[in-house]
Amino acid sequence: MGNGGSQAAHTVIGKTDPVVLITGCSEGGIGEALALAFAKRGCQVAASARSLASMQSLSDHPRIFCLPLDVTVESSIAEAVETLLEKFRRIDIVVNNAGVPCFGPIAELPLSVLEKGFKTNVFGAVSLTQAVVPHMVAQGKGMVVNVGSISTYAPGPWTGGYIASKCALNALTDALRLELKPFNVNVVLLEPGAISTRLANTATDVIENSLNLKLYRPFKESICKRAVLTKGPRSTSPEEFAFMTVQALLKQNPPRRFVYGHMSGTARMLSYLPLWLRDYMFGKFFDIDSVVVKNPNLFIRH
Repeated sequence: MGNGGSQAAHTVIGKTDPVVLITGCSEGGIGEALALAFAKRGCQVAASARSLASMQSLSDHPRIFCLPLDVTVESSIAEAVETLLEKFRRIDIVVNNAGVPCFGPIAELPLSVLEKGFKTNVFGAVSLTQAVVPHMVAQGKGMVVNVGSISTYAPGPWTGGYIASKCALNALTDALRLELKPFNVNVVLLEPGAISTRLANTATDVIENSLNLKLYRPFKESICKRAVLTKGPRSTSPEEFAFMTVQALLKQNPPRRFVYGHMSGTARMLSYLPLWLRDYMFGKFFDIDSVVVKNPNLFIRH
């Protein structure tokens, strides 16, 4: 399983080197960047994704062990955790980074898309946490890191399903932080800003292939505009975000929440605005107020 056999000959794991399990490490995303950043700091990294082929960029790194892991399948989680405990004898940090987009107007968002979003973004993180925490408690220390989103500060149009899943993860993280404190297990919530990853491309694919827009057909351009918002020219690179994040997580006293990335300040500022003003700003930015639906029945019939 994984590619550990080829790495064992030239990798020596020290007794104090933290073992870090990261989900969602496909090429071009935050997970991949986090894996490289942790490895650069001397950690032994277990990088995971649903497909080994999506992690080719990490496969030859001497401090990175790649293994398949689908967080929506309990048997996959159990097998991955068992493999890592056999190989490294412990798991010190788990980063629940795996996530899928869930973009589209709520009134026409297929429940299958919403369910997939929650199954991966929320239940997947909880399932892996439940599998790993008993081992952290037994070893007397550990850290659970959940990757949320800066968008939870000010949810806007077209991303209600995705942000709802991240809001749920936020609440679970806050509760988990207090519940695991007696066992010396830290819990940290990461809140990335606009990070330039392939998630935008995936979101666009979902909009093109999974949404059958009727009422909202005139708003398709606006929906796509929101999907690619994180890939703007000023967006933070995954490498920069990962460097700053790992630096914070490996401190003696890591933060309870770590917010970093382009538009982070803007999102937090929007959360303090009166709702009427925030709605006005979102309406203008996403062209909601400029789209005139002359005959809604036309879109419903066809």
